[in-house]
Amino acid sequence: MNKKGNVLAIAIMFFLFAMISFVTGLQNPMGIIVKAQFGASNAMSQLGNLANFIAYAFMGLPAGFILKRYGYKVTSLIAVAVGFVGVGISYLSGVAASFTIYLLGAFVSGFSMCMLNTVVNPMLNTLGGGGNKGNQLIQLGGSLNSLAATIVPIFVGYLIGDAASATITDANPALFIAMGIFALAFIIIAFSYIPEPELEAAKAAPGKQEKTSDSIRGALAHRNLVFGVIAIFLYVGVEVGIPNIANLYMTSSAVGISTAVAGTVVGTYWFLMLIGRLAGGLLGGRISSRAMMTAVSTIAIIFVVLGMFLPADVKVNFPAISSNLSFELVEIPVGVMFFVLCGLCTSVMWGAIFNLAVEGLGKYTSIASGLFMVMVCGGGVLPLVQGAVADSFGYVESYWVIVAAVAYILWFSVAGSRVRSK
Repeated sequence: MNKKGNVLAIAIMFFLFAMISFVTGLQNPMGIIVKAQFGASNAMSQLGNLANFIAYAFMGLPAGFILKRYGYKVTSLIAVAVGFVGVGISYLSGVAASFTIYLLGAFVSGFSMCMLNTVVNPMLNTLGGGGNKGNQLIQLGGSLNSLAATIVPIFVGYLIGDAASATITDANPALFIAMGIFALAFIIIAFSYIPEPELEAAKAAPGKQEKTSDSIRGALAHRNLVFGVIAIFLYVGVEVGIPNIANLYMTSSAVGISTAVAGTVVGTYWFLMLIGRLAGGLLGGRISSRAMMTAVSTIAIIFVVLGMFLPADVKVNFPAISSNLSFELVEIPVGVMFFVLCGLCTSVMWGAIFNLAVEGLGKYTSIASGLFMVMVCGGGVLPLVQGAVADSFGYVESYWVIVAAVAYILWFSVAGSRVRSK
């Protein structure tokens, strides 16, 4: 692969990273909308998020197989086409005022996000040569992912206005932007050169193809991958659950913060993920993934516990954008501030977990990426569980789900990620 081709390929992968976050992030403020429009409970408000992420469980392995057979470019083109259709269905759900069609749109969009994730992570890891440099590129790409995630809740929170009267049609401008992004991405990818190292290697050394079942068994023979896919399941749930439930908490009658302000606070969580990923990208070449993971997992547990136990009536001034788009300092519970600060910790977890889990896998990396995509469904399952706990015991108490998940991730970084094959 020539250097110029690498630079263009990296730029395209970064662009796709941002698209993944923009469309996935729509489910956060949409939870507030469906709660108001359809009278959904906290758990039901997370069903769109669940539909979006559960698609990964269905598409994860097929996406890995498509990538292995047809390469990065074809897989990317299929993914953005499916994404356009998924967001289009979400738009139609507003026209029909149908919760079922809304869930269908989120589900179809999830297929697209799964395929894009399957492409982006191994491609950046390959272009970086694996190891710390591979992790560094994933962290830098993740920074654009976080930038898009920062914008979505602020933008849609402003569009919603009054949470009590919100409808899906309020989010139409964001849906139109998403469809425009997909259309533009399809054109750019179609006319761009993207290196295909695995396809080229297969052509250079033709031979009998390994059976799919054998490939999966070969990948799962690596202990670090087995524990890694569990860590990814929990991590994506943590990343999504922290801001989603915080958004519901702030806009509830108990706290009474407007959707625009709450969206800004949640957006700050994603902005801190952007800062953390930029820092991770700069430091990733010098600090091992294991050391990075151990540090941020420990700090995240401390932040969440502080957020749970600090008195709810203690408030802090927090920078926000109000419903009239003016910048101001607003009072939020101090515990919410610590939940938001977790963005600094979750920022580098994805790239580091992926990097540690695929270490030593070689030819099984594509299949491993597909397995990872299956387990991304945790981003829908864990917030649903947390929402159910919030319904039964309270918003703050639901963060015990987060503590348990991060504790496992800490164990994985310390012990479970050690490279051993069965």
